[in-house]
Amino acid sequence: MLNQIDECDVIVAILSILEREGHEDVDESVSDQWQVKEEIHGETFETPAKDDILREFENEIPEVYETPDSVQKDADPVVDDVGAVESEPYEIPALDDYVADLEERVSDPDTPGDSEVMPEEAVEDYAEDRMHEDYSEDQEEISEDFDIPKDLSGIESKQTEDDVAIEPEESETPVKAEDYSDDVQVGKSEKETVQEKTEQAKKKKKPKLLNKFDKTIKAELDAAEKLRKKGKVEEALRAFEALVNQYPQSPRARYGKAQSEDDLAEKMRSNEMLQQAINTYDEVVSLPNVPSDLIKLSLKREADRQQFLGRMRGSLVTLQKLVQLFPGETSFKNDLGVGYLLIGDNSNAKKVYEEVLSLAPDDGFAKVHYGFILKAENKIAESIPYLKEGLESGDPGTDDGRFYFHLGDALQRMGDKEAYKWYELGYQRGHFASVWQRSLYNVKGLKAQPWWTARETGYTELVKALEKNWKLIRDEGLAVMDKKRSLFLPEDENLREKGDWSQFTLWQQAVSKYQVKYVSRSLSVDSLVEPFYLVFPWSPWWIKYSIMHPGTHVWPHTGPTNCRLRMHLGLVIPKEGCKIRCAQESRDWEEGKVLIFDDSFEHEVWQDAESYRLIFIVDVWHPELTAQQRRTLPAI
Repeated sequence: MLNQIDECDVIVAILSILEREGHEDVDESVSDQWQVKEEIHGETFETPAKDDILREFENEIPEVYETPDSVQKDADPVVDDVGAVESEPYEIPALDDYVADLEERVSDPDTPGDSEVMPEEAVEDYAEDRMHEDYSEDQEEISEDFDIPKDLSGIESKQTEDDVAIEPEESETPVKAEDYSDDVQVGKSEKETVQEKTEQAKKKKKPKLLNKFDKTIKAELDAAEKLRKKGKVEEALRAFEALVNQYPQSPRARYGKAQSEDDLAEKMRSNEMLQQAINTYDEVVSLPNVPSDLIKLSLKREADRQQFLGRMRGSLVTLQKLVQLFPGETSFKNDLGVGYLLIGDNSNAKKVYEEVLSLAPDDGFAKVHYGFILKAENKIAESIPYLKEGLESGDPGTDDGRFYFHLGDALQRMGDKEAYKWYELGYQRGHFASVWQRSLYNVKGLKAQPWWTARETGYTELVKALEKNWKLIRDEGLAVMDKKRSLFLPEDENLREKGDWSQFTLWQQAVSKYQVKYVSRSLSVDSLVEPFYLVFPWSPWWIKYSIMHPGTHVWPHTGPTNCRLRMHLGLVIPKEGCKIRCAQESRDWEEGKVLIFDDSFEHEVWQDAESYRLIFIVDVWHPELTAQQRRTLPAI
């Protein structure tokens, strides 16, 4: 048995090298592609804890996958004909009393009226190309660095406020609606797309936001709204507050107050002011004789702002109100489905999208999300037509990198080379850095190549230390391989087509996983882990052992970000039968040698040897990231 003090010294030395090579303290927990946990905020409305946005950065492909024996075996009667199946009702809290009371106070939306004050949001597209975030200071500093895919927590389904044509007053500058006509629709000709949009535009009607009383104070509302549109936010807020005080039953005045508070929160980057806006949006719908269009705008914006602050469950309740009030509008159901996905409730999300597809079989937004859920359920073959048809629809909210990512992955697992066609389309649309580098959360401008040398990374001292002491690291790993202690756990991201692959994680996102749970169980583990905890508390990403047994194949997959590089130190390597491919080049491990690759590129592993393979994995920052970026990159 190795001397434990010597082992400590080795690990301390290795980690000290990393410290000297210019790393900084960082919180690098990152968000899952969908699930966001709700944060309980205090009165100061501080930034939500970033590590609740994602389960863990290692979720390279978060769904559960198993190799289907055949397309027929995976067949599910629900999937074969969604429209023919009456879906189970999804769970909605008891809102009946609220809705019944509200419906009594909703004025007739078709009542003819004069030209009304049109809020700017009524013609804006609410789909925002950003992650869940609140008004934190650090995010502003690096917002230009981080290239983020569309976050569906902020995406509205295809029938948004843009669906309502709005005629601004002649004295005002018209607000241009989002134009999708320049987008090349997948599966549709440009001519067909333009014709469809023209027909849709003809069917649009302007929203009715003024009840009978508000029409009598229209001039005062116009004046306050003009201040807001001119960017005089503080003046606009004072004007609307005066109107609310003077006319407390005016829905439009209170809505203008909410918008002004919303604008001021953006200007001040104040979570507290944003919460006030959320409260005021909610007050709008509690007033008597509220036009239904104004209820829709208020609740949709309230839900969006709740998601922005990380209040996912509060947002879900708001979306449920919308669905109960307007059961015939599939767009609200689509948004509700996203709300369920954001809290990890795939079961209710699935019921929502089954209902949408039974009402609107060609709804592309519902199709891509339903396909996403099927793939998460390991129904690989069934997910493909929904993802494909949804993307081909070109509907707003479908052109998202995650759907290209998962459609391609599903096709790969079915052995269909058409996968690379969709990866190419995703690349052409700007979702991927390249066909091979398909991470979804990236910093622009970083050097991109599958394989790296130690000199290229700048981590030469670390590599030397790892290779010099590889036998000590190997023996430490062998000493804790006793299955009775369950330190090596099966790979839980279901990246395997077949075989046996387990990992012993020492450090995960700057936290020692075993300092509490396992240290007391093994002096050997204690001697290895404690130096990491004391010397290297800012560990980027992961440090772990990985053992793979014969007959294992790991599917082609990509990591989530281009911000890290991954080192593999060979510890126990069979003479032949083990290899790793990254992009288009395959390499073999060697005992005592370090391989370095960028796991944001597609990589794949085969273990066809006669005995097990053991390696030691250390993740490091991409060398071109600045110290400031390492400190302030937001959670993904």
